[in-house]
Amino acid sequence: MNVQANEFVAVRVLYHRDAVTAITASRHIGVDLGPLERRLPDRLFTPCKKINLAPREYLDDLDRLRGRQQAWQPSELVLIGRRQLRSNNSWLHNSERLVKGKPRCTLLIHPDDTERVGVIDREWAVLSSRVGEVEVPVEVSDAMLPGVVSLPHGWGHGRDGVRLGVASAHPGASINDVTDEQCVDELTGTAALSGQRVRVRAVRPVSV
Repeated sequence: MNVQANEFVAVRVLYHRDAVTAITASRHIGVDLGPLERRLPDRLFTPCKKINLAPREYLDDLDRLRGRQQAWQPSELVLIGRRQLRSNNSWLHNSERLVKGKPRCTLLIHPDDTERVGVIDREWAVLSSRVGEVEVPVEVSDAMLPGVVSLPHGWGHGRDGVRLGVASAHPGASINDVTDEQCVDELTGTAALSGQRVRVRAVRPVSV
């Protein structure tokens, strides 16, 4: 294929009936690929042409998961991450328009757990694990299950060498700092970035 050096060549790969067709187009030529074609359920290879949301391997592993959490201390909580529309991971944190307003890097916690661990809504708390700890403001929410806390990922811009003026002014806390690299999902053999074992306490003890 011979093209001029200043031409932009795009290669689109289409999958149709297990055949691969490569279509090239220069800057000056467009290709009408036609309307989109429905590929489901034809591309599902299960006998029933449905997605199995509860494979037997997963169901058989539930007892192990329950037993693992039962071995935890009563003061320990389950940490999960979350995504935020106005963050889109971390690359929007340097936009003043998108980070202004109330803090979004907060630790969501169920109301029942706040009294148990001694934290107050909008006050700062210490979130700790085997590998480290961070300070983060508390946000009480009944959207969380009791025993579960949530910290958004993509924050932690207060480190040396960060050259993002707006993001550095809204650093937040990095969930990576409390993510235990030894926590592994035994069924799949992959890193378990969610379901981490953590503790929460107030930065300043709550006065009675």
